[in-house]
Amino acid sequence: MRDVAERAGVSKALVSLVFRGAPGASPENRAKVLEAATAIGYRHNRTASLLARRRNHLLGVSMILRSSFHAELVDEIQAAADERGYELALSPRSRTHDEERSIETLLELRCEGLILLGPEVIDARLDELGSQLPLVAIGRRLKSDRIDLVRTADDKGIEQIVDHLVELGHRRIVHVDGGRNNISADRRRGYRNGMRRNGLSEYAHVISGDFTEESGRLAVAALVEFEELPTAVIAANDRSATGLLDGLNRAGIDVPGQVSVTGYDNSLLSQMAYINLTTVSQTIPQQAEHAVAAIIERLEGTCTVPRDVVLTPKLVVRGTTGRAPSTSTSARR
Repeated sequence: MRDVAERAGVSKALVSLVFRGAPGASPENRAKVLEAATAIGYRHNRTASLLARRRNHLLGVSMILRSSFHAELVDEIQAAADERGYELALSPRSRTHDEERSIETLLELRCEGLILLGPEVIDARLDELGSQLPLVAIGRRLKSDRIDLVRTADDKGIEQIVDHLVELGHRRIVHVDGGRNNISADRRRGYRNGMRRNGLSEYAHVISGDFTEESGRLAVAALVEFEELPTAVIAANDRSATGLLDGLNRAGIDVPGQVSVTGYDNSLLSQMAYINLTTVSQTIPQQAEHAVAAIIERLEGTCTVPRDVVLTPKLVVRGTTGRAPSTSTSARR
């Protein structure tokens, strides 16, 4: 910083003001400092200065690397953090890097708080982490006095899909679930509740899957083995639904002429014209805003009461759902 000050012909204190983004430097002097720093290749060590103040303003985010929904969430979380002067450290969950390792990486980086996207670790582990540092779980439902929770009502979102399909005359509606996790359990419950409420419990059938495209493709093999092909399939998320669309297309089954398909998440992929997927929006910007606000309020001591924010999802109807083939105008009994 002394070298920058000498080159720019200003004081070291003024250089410090410029790099901290603090008021007190004129536009001319600010431009001089930045030009001098560029000329000598100097980059302000933000981490060192924050550590000197015993804060690093670093929030850790654990995410599934291949999830487009998580990628969109991170984008919104980053924007909300930027507005408040915080940075993000991302630790992906992947085939070779499980969730526990992802979390440990963020702890080793000395993140001040953690935001976990769709965490699948057991409740006791989350509660333990919440006793160590501020923690927000997005998409997880659990009881804890130590953790802030932000999610949409997944069961209600799936119920909206069931109602939509029933209004189109569908009865034989199958659900390809997301596996053994908290989010999938909520969506399965919503499917069964929706089928029961519409008097269609006898038609309810769940195919085991997960949140990947491959599970959707594999589900097609199970569907074609049915004595009578289901007229609608509710996938656990948009990725699984995309796999379903691919598998149905390869099997020569028309969507939505023979089978309607829905997803969940309203990902950017679902909005593409060649996908045009009926799905459910999880209000990503609102989830991100609530999560960042919660963790920063904890860090800055302005709130000590746990949040449990439950947002209302919204059905988004597109081209992969249509009227049930060979049915009357109403399937309700």
